[in-house]
Amino acid sequence: MKKQIYLLASLALILASAFTFIQSQNWKIDESYTVKFDGGDPSGEFRGLKGTIQFDEKNLAASKFDVTIDVATINTGNGMKNTHAKGANWFDAEKYPSIAFVSSSIAKSAAGFEAKGTLEMHGVKKEITLPFTFSNNVFAANFEVNRMDFKLDDGRHPKMMPSLKVSINVPVTK
Repeated sequence: MKKQIYLLASLALILASAFTFIQSQNWKIDESYTVKFDGGDPSGEFRGLKGTIQFDEKNLAASKFDVTIDVATINTGNGMKNTHAKGANWFDAEKYPSIAFVSSSIAKSAAGFEAKGTLEMHGVKKEITLPFTFSNNVFAANFEVNRMDFKLDDGRHPKMMPSLKVSINVPVTK
């Protein structure tokens, strides 16, 4: 009888563990975030950041980013440039209203972390590696995006650099 009880207890434990999964911490994006870009001329920032951030330094396999930025929130500090940037020759905010990043994996790196995933902008999806740090509940990233990869050029702006330097600083709360 004892053997059957141990067998049943063991079976129950195995079944229970089969349905147990480890989740990473869900983080809420604080309104004080910044998403800035520098393309020479223009430079500016985006608002409208939203999405899901699941991150746990001790469980990177369960961590994931799925975030978007509202293209219509672009602010270059110049009303004419904002209108032009939202227009069909650049971001085409009406046709492509958001920029999205969805991670496929997150790993530790020498400088912090790296999120591999798909960046979708202006109707183009491209696999990228996004380097970032996480300290004091703040995600920070600095990277470059080749605007030509995303068809962000109408060929009439010699002052604009071929790559956009992007700086992201996202405070989060639990």
